[in-house]
This record gives sequence, C-alpha cells and structure tokens, in this order.
Amino acid sequence: MPGGKQPNERLASWFERTGWSKGEFARQVNRRARRLGALHVSTDTSRVRRWLDGEQPRDPIPRIISELFSEHFGCVVAVEDLGFKEPGALFTGSGVDLPWAPESVVELLGEFSRSDLMLGRRGFLGASLALSAGPALVEPMQRWLAPAPVPPSPPRTPPAPGRLGTGEMEQLEATVRLFRSWDMQCGGGLRRKAVVGQLQEVTDLLQDAYPAPVRERLFRLTAELALLAGWMSYDVGMQPGAQKYFVLALHAAKEAGDRPLGANVLGVMSRQMIHLDRPSDALELIHLAQYGSRDTAGPRTQAMLYAVEGRAHAALGQADKCRRALSVAEQLHADAADAPGTPGVPAAPGIPGTLGTPGRPGDVAPDGGEPDWIRYFGRAELSCETGPPFRDLAYRGAAPAEKAREPLEEAVRRFADAPEYQRSHALANVGLAAVYVLVREPERACGVAGTALSLTARVRSERLTTRLRRTVRSAVDLFGDQPCARSLADRLQRELPEAAFPLV
Repeated sequence: MPGGKQPNERLASWFERTGWSKGEFARQVNRRARRLGALHVSTDTSRVRRWLDGEQPRDPIPRIISELFSEHFGCVVAVEDLGFKEPGALFTGSGVDLPWAPESVVELLGEFSRSDLMLGRRGFLGASLALSAGPALVEPMQRWLAPAPVPPSPPRTPPAPGRLGTGEMEQLEATVRLFRSWDMQCGGGLRRKAVVGQLQEVTDLLQDAYPAPVRERLFRLTAELALLAGWMSYDVGMQPGAQKYFVLALHAAKEAGDRPLGANVLGVMSRQMIHLDRPSDALELIHLAQYGSRDTAGPRTQAMLYAVEGRAHAALGQADKCRRALSVAEQLHADAADAPGTPGVPAAPGIPGTLGTPGRPGDVAPDGGEPDWIRYFGRAELSCETGPPFRDLAYRGAAPAEKAREPLEEAVRRFADAPEYQRSHALANVGLAAVYVLVREPERACGVAGTALSLTARVRSERLTTRLRRTVRSAVDLFGDQPCARSLADRLQRELPEAAFPLV
C-alpha cells in the first residue's frame, strides 16, 4: 500500500532462521526484558506479527532482539541488521570518546559504577548505553599514547588529605588478586557486583589528595578493578557495560603511567571484538597495544598480545600472518620462562602462577618484574590461545585440523590438575570438542563435551555456556543418529537448561 508500512524483510529473514515460533520469540523477549528490569514490556504473538509487518518496536525491544539473535547465531546481529529505523543500534559512535583528564576519569568511574550497582542487570544501564566499533572505537583509544594534558589550575578549595595508608593500599591490592582468582575459578557471574562495589569505594578515595607516587599506585589499582569489572561483565554477556569499563580502565592506566597495563586493557578489548565478530577492530586495537607498550611490557605480556593478534588474523582468514604471530608468541613465552637471573617465586595462596611442573599450568613464576595480572598466562593458557586460531583456519581449509588438536589437548592435560583454573579448563574442553566435531570423531567429541558440561555447571559464565551449547548443537547436527550425541543433547537440556544460572 503506497505510504503504508512495508514488511520488515530483514527481521523476517533472521527470525525464520531461528526456527522459533512467534509465541516462543515473544516469550524470549519478555524473559529478557524482565532480566533488564524493563517490566513494562509485554509481548505476544500479535505484536511479533506487527513487527514482521513493519511496525517499529520501542526501546529497549530492538536491543533485546539484537541480543537474542546475536547469542543464538554466535555473531553480532546489530539493530540496523534487523531493519529497525530508530537510533540506538548495538554499535554506535558514542560512549567511548571521553575526556583524557584525571578528574573526568574519577567522576565517570564513580557515576558508572553507582549506576551499575543500582540498575546493572544484563547490561541494561539506561537507554543510551551501546557498543562502539570501527573508527568510533579505535580513534579515541589512540589518544592513550598522546602526552598527558596540562593539569588544570589548582581548585580554590583543595581536596581533603588522603585517607589511605600503606597497609590499607596493600590490603586493597591483595583483594584485587583474590577477586582475580575467584573470576578464573568461578566465572564472572558470582562476584561481579562485589568487584563493582570495591571499584566504587576505591574511586571515592581518588577524590582526596595524595603524593604523586601514591596517586599513581591508586590509579593503577583502580585500572585493575575496572578491567576486572569489565572482564566479568564480558564473561556474563553484558557487552556494552564491559566495553565502558574497559575504556575507563584504559584511562585510569594512563593516569597511573602504566603502559603494560594499558596494553593489557587493549588486549582484552581486542578479545571482545573477536567475540563480537569484529576482527578488523580487534587487529587495530592489538596493534595499538603492541606499539604503545613495545619498550615497557615484559615478554609474557607481549606473548599474550601476539597470541590475541593470531586469533584476529585467523578470524580474518589471514593464515600466514596468523602463523607468524603465534610463532612470535611462542618464542616470547619461552623467553619469559628462560629469563636469566629471575629466581622462582611461589604464587600467593589461591592466586594462580604462570610456569610450573608438567601437567599443571604453573605454581611458580619467575620474578621478572611482570605484574600479577599476567601471571595466569602460562603454558596451558598459551596452548588454549593457540588452538582456536588453527581451528578457525581449518574451517576455511587453510590449516590442518591437527594443528588445532595438539595445543588444545595439551591445554586440557595441563588444566586438569588445577581447580583454580576451572573456567579455562572448561573452555579448553569446549574448544577441543569443537575440533573433534571438525575431524568427525563423534565419540571423542561427545566425551570431551560431556567433561566440559560437568565443569560448566559449576561456573557462572555466559560466554562459556554459549560456546558449549553451540558446540553441542554442531555435534548433534552431524552425529544425531549416534547414541552418544543424543545422550549429550539430553544431558545438556537436563543439566544446563537455558534458564539456568541467572547472571547478574
């Protein structure tokens, strides 16, 4: 009809590929809206039919549908991909271009962490929160390398003297290490709010006056907490909120004068972009991290950055560049292990180390001056990073699947005796199961996926559960006529249903 609504063919195309009925689609939208706190959303089959006929749903429904389809298909389905006309797509050009000044960093961290504690369910922190990508993300991050701005004139009313003593600072740093170990063992879902609460308290302390060395140390602590809050948010599927924390962590790392920590933040942001199927953005971020920390980061940190670079190249189908990056990562990691004059130092109780005896990811780490946040990156973690790029290349026929199998089998062996790495152990098993699916070994694929399921049931990580469900679906699609596949699918539905383990 001239001038009337046109059917939304983009939405219809995505919807048809899900295999959902209109009633199931409506129920999923309502369920996700309740998690967000959007209690006014009440969708039914007639409303879904009107969307397909061209009606524009009100916010936050477009974003809810975007999240649902992104999770179902394992790639980013942006709001504009769904044919919706309202602004507020999943990726936008706002939200990360923040002032690079200490007062702004402190103010924004305090404001965002408070909002998160009050409203932060499933990443819903207000209608304006969205992910940035492309130049809108990369260009503001490049200012990390620019000289610090000239400090403003002292305020008329000077801040109060600092309340933080040396002993309290050390206690806070120990708390961050403990939070980090909890995350690796249990996933981001259980402790995220505790980390955000601690971040808010530390941000309040930054409003006081401290000598420059103390202030830098406090900003470094703030950056580590913001990075951990972002990582936990990413782990449970709160992608826009995670990105906001990452950006604020990078700002805080700049105020601390800590380029290796800033590079680590950019490395995590790159991982998120790979997860969201934005490998070109990931590559730009990781190159920025490598360039900015080339003279300051230790070999273990550099090895991690090159491993992430390899993953980005693999996602782009760049086989030669992927192999070169992973080769450099291997050599740098060997340099970290063999660094002369670095006596072994036991890892703190409950805090994973890096290198250790065969069969473990590591209980001791050489004291090469590298910080605690990179101690996790041992031989097992490097193997866990090396397998998926070769698997991605094998999907494209650009590498033999054996190149993916060997490092992932090694990672599984090494993680098996380290309960403090429970999430990494589960992720390694999921990755290995996907490789066995690729090489058409149903018994091994289902057996390893079953081990991953046992581990996943004890970890609160939407990232992990999504990957496991995707791998099980692939196994069932290929081997559905075999008893092991049917048994695995039944077990997944019984032990890890879609509504299990709400993540907040």
